[in-house]
Amino acid sequence: MSQASLLCGLLLSSVSVVRADNPIVQTLFSADPAPVIVNNTVYMFTGHDEDGSNTYNMKDWRLYSTTDMANWRDHGSPMGLTTFSWAGANAWAGQVIARNNKFYYYVPVTRSGGSMSIGIGVADTIEGPYKDALGKPLLENGQIDPTVYIDTDGQAYLYWGNPDLFYVKLNADMISYSGGIQKVGLSTSSFGPRRSGTNSRATAYEEGPWLYKRNNLYYMIYAANCCSEDIRYSTGTSATGPWTYRGLVMASAGASFTNHPAIIDYKDNSYFFYHNGALPGGSGYQRSVSVERFTYNSDGTIPTLTMSTAGPPQLGTLDPYVRQEAETMAFSSGLKTEVCSEGGINVGYINNNDYIKLKGVAFGSTSPKTFTARVSSATNGGKIEVRLGSQSGTTVATCTVAATGGWQTWTTVTCPVSGATGTQDVFFKFTGSGSDNLMNFNWWQFSA
Repeated sequence: MSQASLLCGLLLSSVSVVRADNPIVQTLFSADPAPVIVNNTVYMFTGHDEDGSNTYNMKDWRLYSTTDMANWRDHGSPMGLTTFSWAGANAWAGQVIARNNKFYYYVPVTRSGGSMSIGIGVADTIEGPYKDALGKPLLENGQIDPTVYIDTDGQAYLYWGNPDLFYVKLNADMISYSGGIQKVGLSTSSFGPRRSGTNSRATAYEEGPWLYKRNNLYYMIYAANCCSEDIRYSTGTSATGPWTYRGLVMASAGASFTNHPAIIDYKDNSYFFYHNGALPGGSGYQRSVSVERFTYNSDGTIPTLTMSTAGPPQLGTLDPYVRQEAETMAFSSGLKTEVCSEGGINVGYINNNDYIKLKGVAFGSTSPKTFTARVSSATNGGKIEVRLGSQSGTTVATCTVAATGGWQTWTTVTCPVSGATGTQDVFFKFTGSGSDNLMNFNWWQFSA
């Protein structure tokens, strides 16, 4: 067992006290991150591994957002297999891009009665919902993992493939292409030599390409050397190469034997997204998305990165004096999210000692006077304890939630606050008797 795997095991064995911020999503198993920046916000699309999976059982895609790279809001599912009438299975790794005042979501799905195909969802807003742009696949050649990039001259490219690598030039409408499907020649000079002991292919390239441009250099990062996969990259002088192999980005580690990369620059920082199996019960079929901040070397090369549980530093702080959605969190334990009757998403399936962590909440020099929460309960309810620093930290407020008569029958509760000053990590700890779910939680706000 590697040191990283050992550390992961030790952390998960004591998950009730772990306050790490990686993986990003804890309410379900997520995979194949695809971040995009819109209106100064990072939106991260992911796949969704179903609980208890022992294969790639994936039925929908999920969406999360952040403005501080620490607290992430859950937007639910903007698209699923049911979006495509022709789809049979496999809501796998896709990517969203903006153009023409619309958002285009390129995804691999298995066509009913056919093979793996690339479909396109389209929406008027980043949050969706997305609808089938064509009513049929854009293309079908049995391979997966599309990545999309619009070059500075306006030409859009769609790459995809496992075990090969293909691309097409998309037309300006983003739902058709010209020039036919092009197959990229994979050589050891362009995509690196295969790691010994994997399989008989000549090059390291496996799947999950991610194409982007930085300082007039084009980067192709990809999952390599199945299995277990690591992440490697190549660079080129154009969006179609020629490609030159550059090296390792992230070595194999953790409980997942697959990985899937993405890189963005946001607020003068560079971020590397990937997945592993770091949640309790995690595996190669129950994966979780994580992110690391990094700095390019002076020559534009990418340093070798390692998986962490800390995640990147927070950018700025969280404002407690405006309404915040309960499904915004830096970390959580035990609970899940669901569609809310009042719109959007609420936190649900909350049991005794479950918690939500919020990072860097800026109260200021004077403590707020009250804490307000929008809640519901079809059972006997429970309490929301507002604690500072940790699950066992100082309690600055306790709100009692009584039965409301239904899980989507909402009420607002308010309780006094004392001693919440400065910038603090805040924990909402849920307590109550019995084994049933205690309450649902929609939003919260502190008031001076």
